[in-house]
Amino acid sequence: MQLDNIASVKGFRNDLISWFKGNQRDLPWRQDKDPYKIWVSEIMLQQTRVETVIPYFNGFIKKFPTVDALALADEGDVLKAWEGLGYYSRARNLQAAVREVHTSYGGVVPNSKAEISKLKGVGPYTSGAILSIAFDIPEPAVDGNVMRVISRIIASYDDISKQKTRKNIEEIIKILISKDDPSAFNQGLMELGALICTPTTPSCAICPVQKHCKAYEENVQTQLPIKAKKTKPKEKKMACAFIKNKDGQVLIHQRLSVGLLANLWEFPNLEINDENPIEKQLTDFLLTEFSLHTIIGEQIFHVDHVFSHLKWDIKIFEVELLSSGEKQNERSVWVSSSEIKAYPFPVSHQKIMNHCLKGEI
Repeated sequence: MQLDNIASVKGFRNDLISWFKGNQRDLPWRQDKDPYKIWVSEIMLQQTRVETVIPYFNGFIKKFPTVDALALADEGDVLKAWEGLGYYSRARNLQAAVREVHTSYGGVVPNSKAEISKLKGVGPYTSGAILSIAFDIPEPAVDGNVMRVISRIIASYDDISKQKTRKNIEEIIKILISKDDPSAFNQGLMELGALICTPTTPSCAICPVQKHCKAYEENVQTQLPIKAKKTKPKEKKMACAFIKNKDGQVLIHQRLSVGLLANLWEFPNLEINDENPIEKQLTDFLLTEFSLHTIIGEQIFHVDHVFSHLKWDIKIFEVELLSSGEKQNERSVWVSSSEIKAYPFPVSHQKIMNHCLKGEI
């Protein structure tokens, strides 16, 4: 991957920055250069669209306006504010890192590569984004948008899913980046990838750096970048119980503190097999795990939810409670329809809640 494809580094830099300053979107995290707000926005924007992030960002900052506010918050409140964004480990890592800033740095986000990179969940991209945007330090911030733009600019056929390619692009950015305005340069690359140099149909006719683009010159812009195809997500078939007690309360259960969707709440569920009837598997599960004697009713809802590596196929059954034993699952609780809204649920179980408790919440 060579940089000599760009005839004028200075010209590319100036054209990009000039375009960005005249066309940048009005986004809430661009209102000032608060490193904490920029940090929150960058974590939220990982694997999530800008349009989705905006209301979450505004609500999150309103609830946790400073490093100290987030550091001292209850994790359940943080997860509730994050509810619906997915990839909940991002929120946990963010709070863990912010707590370290609160404890070790007096609540001030560090402005050195060495220090900020020590924080949990802060990788090369996030550190580069914070340092360049908030502190005007010329560090590369290479995300998917940036890799796509640079791959097209220099007509690179290197696979962008490989770490080696990312490293090469980081080295190129170190040469290209403006020392006078690294904030506008990095944001310009990101904005160009989001608005103009899009994945499938780039708007080359209105691209501000078209004259610097080798892929456009060679008419291969739609063939680049090269990226290996992802493997198909593994499907997991599941059965879920919607069950009420005599007081009209619903049983919910908290997931373990490690692993997928850690500490979030859900309706009791299990992975099912094809060897036994679903009703028997669900009955045995509720008795073994929750000491509940039940009758499984009809399937009342169905949810498909796709993660990056996994697909949940969930069948939801209405369950009649006959009696409960003395032993209860220590991570489960009976809640009313008014109380349930205070608990953070993953998206799949939010759908179940909204369907099964429609008109009650």
